[in-house]
Amino acid sequence: MAHTRSLTRSPAPARQAGMSLLEIIIVIVLIGAVLTVVGSRVLGGADRGKANLAKTQIQTLAGKVENFQLDTGKLPARLDELVTQPGGTSNWLGPYAKAAELNDPWGHPIEYRAPGEGQPFDLISLGKDGRPGGSSYDADIKYE
Repeated sequence: MAHTRSLTRSPAPARQAGMSLLEIIIVIVLIGAVLTVVGSRVLGGADRGKANLAKTQIQTLAGKVENFQLDTGKLPARLDELVTQPGGTSNWLGPYAKAAELNDPWGHPIEYRAPGEGQPFDLISLGKDGRPGGSSYDADIKYE
């Protein structure tokens, strides 16, 4: 005897092994929370790294200004004199720096003042915001 199938009745449903919509939403929220925490740590670490790099860069650039002074007998009038020889300067043994080294890690030009406040010259990175003053990563970084 042949078995006949009913067209109106479907076979017994198999147990679902997938996830419900609620479970998917919970997983997405949890992934978002983890990414937020990790992202804030990584981005905060990037700013901290750039601030430390700016401090080191200011100190290194100060040494290059001093080398310029030792060779030429005077301080540069502008920082770009470390990159290209200024007219009328003898004993220039540069370039002392690359053009990219005249900007801080945030891409802002490093300020140079000669004479400085209480020293022959000042070098200043204006921090992340590129404006004088500020706190945390926006604070000015000065050569001392």
